[in-house]
Amino acid sequence: MDPVPALQEPLEQPLKSVLGPATAKVMAEHLGLHTVGDLLHHYPRRYEERGQLTHLADLPMDEHVTVVAQVADARLHTFASARAPRGKGQRLEVTITDGSGRLQLVFFGNGVHKPHKELLPGTRAMFAGKVSVFNRRLQLAHPAYELLRRDGEEGEETAEAWAGALIPLYPATAKLESWKIGKAVQTVLPSAQEAVDPLPDSLRDGRGLVSLPEALLKIHRPHTKADIADARARLKWDEAFVLQVALARRRRADAQLPAVPRTAGPDGILAAFDDRLPFTLTDGQQKVSAEIFDDLAREHPMHRLLQGEVGSGKTLVALRAMLAVVDAGGQAAMLAPTEVLAQQHHRSVTEMMGELAEGGMLGGADHGTKVVLLTGSMGAAARRRALLDLATGEAGIVIGTHALIEDKVRFHDLGLVVVDEQHRFGVEQRDALRGKGKQPPHLLVMTATPIPRTVAMTVFGDLETSVLDQLPAGRSPIASHVVPAADKPHFLARTWERVREEVAKGHQAYVVCPRIGDEEDGPAKAGKAGGSAEDEAEKRPPLAVLDVAAQLARGPLGGLAVEVLHGRMQPDDKDAVMRRFAAGETDVLVATTVIEVGVNVPNATVMVIMDADRFGVSQLHQLRGRVGRGSAPGLCLLVTEMPEASPARQRLGAVASTLDGFELSRIDLEQRREGDVLGQAQSGARSSLRVLAVIEDEEIITEARQEASAVVAADPELTGLPGLRTALDALVDEERERYLEKG
Repeated sequence: MDPVPALQEPLEQPLKSVLGPATAKVMAEHLGLHTVGDLLHHYPRRYEERGQLTHLADLPMDEHVTVVAQVADARLHTFASARAPRGKGQRLEVTITDGSGRLQLVFFGNGVHKPHKELLPGTRAMFAGKVSVFNRRLQLAHPAYELLRRDGEEGEETAEAWAGALIPLYPATAKLESWKIGKAVQTVLPSAQEAVDPLPDSLRDGRGLVSLPEALLKIHRPHTKADIADARARLKWDEAFVLQVALARRRRADAQLPAVPRTAGPDGILAAFDDRLPFTLTDGQQKVSAEIFDDLAREHPMHRLLQGEVGSGKTLVALRAMLAVVDAGGQAAMLAPTEVLAQQHHRSVTEMMGELAEGGMLGGADHGTKVVLLTGSMGAAARRRALLDLATGEAGIVIGTHALIEDKVRFHDLGLVVVDEQHRFGVEQRDALRGKGKQPPHLLVMTATPIPRTVAMTVFGDLETSVLDQLPAGRSPIASHVVPAADKPHFLARTWERVREEVAKGHQAYVVCPRIGDEEDGPAKAGKAGGSAEDEAEKRPPLAVLDVAAQLARGPLGGLAVEVLHGRMQPDDKDAVMRRFAAGETDVLVATTVIEVGVNVPNATVMVIMDADRFGVSQLHQLRGRVGRGSAPGLCLLVTEMPEASPARQRLGAVASTLDGFELSRIDLEQRREGDVLGQAQSGARSSLRVLAVIEDEEIITEARQEASAVVAADPELTGLPGLRTALDALVDEERERYLEKG
């Protein structure tokens, strides 16, 4: 993308020149803040009202917190200590209250003198520290604190600063308390007046938004709650609009790249494949296939996201697209994130294609093609053969892992790249594969996790989206239940009885554990004495595949054929285990999440997920999708030791209550927040969303996308909007820009 002249951003001034080198160093190391602009965009997490006390009862364990409270009691204890001068040590215990709960502060040794003089009963202050438990009581040991002056104390300035003001509490760290950040912000706040406004005047005026300098002043130094609302409304628009402009420019640039049109013939390999199918495509599959074929026939590369429910037949749609490209004389590559998944895709594609996958071989179909597998662990001879088939064009389809990206891999005419489970691939990897075509190949990104519309617009905004929301005929419903192993151990016993019952009917089962079991995570942390049931459950080491498999084979599943599968097994061993399970030779497969995506064994009807609370919502939904793939109903049992009232149990309850992946993805996103969804690979530290919530702010994102598209259509290079170009440079930092350019 050609650089466009931008306004000089006054806020690019380094923090060290304003705050001094020591403070600037801590800001950079602990918060990633380097410039005045970075600090001004480090917004308060919440605000304390003068006179309002926080809820101490809700403090999270082991987290660094900031609270505003009043000293109720302070006592200095002297005790015998061999280490202390003259054999006597001192401990100051201060009790603070918020009217609903109490919290103990503890200071030792030389650290007692200052707080003993300052923290007198009735004093109000901000306290920051890490919440721990001692003698079954919550406490902060050696917290940092900042006294809140009473109105009228220490002259006019302090009274004016605190009287009636909202106290901003900033995202902080152990090395950098909220009030230190607040003081630094106050130092640079006058610079906010010089902030370059990225929004076009017409957009800002039309929506009644305050200017950027006013928004920055109001978010850091609000006088009323209305000030905060005005500031947030404006800053949300900045984030949504600037990001959507970047994506709109990317879409426009992509639309101008050349590509070879690929149109399937009426009686080629695609037609022969469709004739072989033992079932009819769903309406959704036919509609999405039509969208893809339209894109493939154009002279510009397709950039399409294919998403859908677990088991909705995305692989079949992707295979038909690959066959259309082979029909048109090109080659197609499918990139999978793991060897297990690459082998599984290769197996299912060759099974679906039958003799059509044996092009050039004895007994192969006349217009068949070779389907080759390429992974990092293949033997030298098989690898050489696969590379030769790709270079000569004899192999029309290749399925592989990141091994496809290596420099040695040459294609005869790469026409389509299908990326499975896109979020597991770095941008550079996808870009390297796309660079192997004579012209940019068409791109189809498949994601197995349904994505809310707003996330698709925000994260995948440079891709057109196709959604498969129908399940193919013959798919069976899946019943899901939470098994509270700690509260009701007999439920766990019943779980293994159900597995035996399904095996007796000729079916198979998966048991999934979070860990392998050869101590790769190191020893687990010991639980604290007197902790809650939730603490105890969290401190216990996660259940491991090797341990659970051994216990089941000796105990409740004795006599059944039990095998293990995990990521650190040799590839040939993994493949052999999957083949035996697919052939029905294994009754129970105890595995890690290597089976999460793409594994298709219709005879497996039960999924038992151990320590289910240690998995994310989307992961659980993916795992559950491995059963109910045949004519027999599926059963998913979520085993947990977390207590009933815990958030983890509520999350499991949500998964058990619905099979709607789009609804679950919303729940998942609300719990994890956007940072995890956008991911570090997709957003640099400075460009991640701060005030925009991609679920709650659907309306803003939708409108920002429309506004951005209109702005870019009218002025692609943004020559008339230098302030917007500046914001693109600042918010869409180099890492994000690279992501967008290569997406």
